Amino acid sequence: MAETITNVTAGTDEDIVNLSPWQIMWRRLRQRKLAMAGAVVLLVLYFVAALAGFFAPYGYERQDRDRFFHPPTKIRFDGLRPVMARYHLTEPGSFKYEPVADDRKPISLFVQGEKYKLLGLIPSTTHLFGTGDEAYPIYLLGTDQYGRDIFSRMLYGSQISLSIGLIGIILSYSIGVFVGAASGYYGGKVDTLIMRLCELIMSIPGLYLILALRATFPSNLTSVQMYLLIVVILSFVGWASTARVIRGMALSLRERQYVLAARALGQSNLQIIIKHIIPGTFSYLIVGATLSIPYYILGEVVLSYLTVGIQEPEASWGNMLNAAQNTEYLRNYPWLLAPGAAIFITVLAFNFLGDGLRDAVDTKSA
Repeated sequence: MAETITNVTAGTDEDIVNLSPWQIMWRRLRQRKLAMAGAVVLLVLYFVAALAGFFAPYGYERQDRDRFFHPPTKIRFDGLRPVMARYHLTEPGSFKYEPVADDRKPISLFVQGEKYKLLGLIPSTTHLFGTGDEAYPIYLLGTDQYGRDIFSRMLYGSQISLSIGLIGIILSYSIGVFVGAASGYYGGKVDTLIMRLCELIMSIPGLYLILALRATFPSNLTSVQMYLLIVVILSFVGWASTARVIRGMALSLRERQYVLAARALGQSNLQIIIKHIIPGTFSYLIVGATLSIPYYILGEVVLSYLTVGIQEPEASWGNMLNAAQNTEYLRNYPWLLAPGAAIFITVLAFNFLGDGLRDAVDTKSA
């Protein structure tokens, strides 16, 4: 029995020795259930955002002027087939709706509806679900003060709110990694100059910078232009902190034997930085990027909530929460807070994944 245990242990140790660092990290990450749950949630969110036009029953601009503040549609099952009831307005002044008795419509899959472009390229009119009848609209999360479907707008808004984090991280980390690696590798006056610049940039509050710049730009900027402006400014402010961390890692990596060997073989400083210094920081970059993406998402949400970000009628999770500023709306129509739940779930999923990645990379953790 003792020999069997010894053989199993030896085999396990040998398997671990033969694994690459990335395989070991993946094995450790799979043991973190919360991190894997966060990763699955994020994969689903980004997949749905990429195909928002297909999953959304209506366009983000569509208005139903007969159904302002329509409550979420209640779905029932007739056997195995889902059906929905048609609602009628009972109190026009207070937007009270009641389902019409015995007036139901089955919900079908792959119905034809409004035109959209799948992945922004392929024209299509096929939607995942719907009734196929304008007299029986389906509003899973109700409608807003303009009669727009909140569920559809949330899906379209996720394209902006989720992508802004990825693009912002790519821009800020691309600058921060290279500048930080060069600062740590060269040292001396180059290091001093770069670090003082980083400290100067880090002293600038990103939110107030955007608010100040927004006041100087023309008021007729399109949502695309505002989107790019937000990404660029958040990236400009965010790269400095990354550069400081990478600089500290580069100070240690430049004394490693493989770096000294590359220098002795005549490789240029640029080659050493790109091939040896920067790859040595990848473990931190993966964790840092995962934990930093929520910062960009929340930055866009705050700016759009303050009406200096993405403008109507374009949809983002931030500007959809504008209606929640009205306490009367919030008290009578709580479904207007649905985008807030999406933000909470997304940020929580990123934090779970980031914590799991940090534990998986840390060889001292259990």
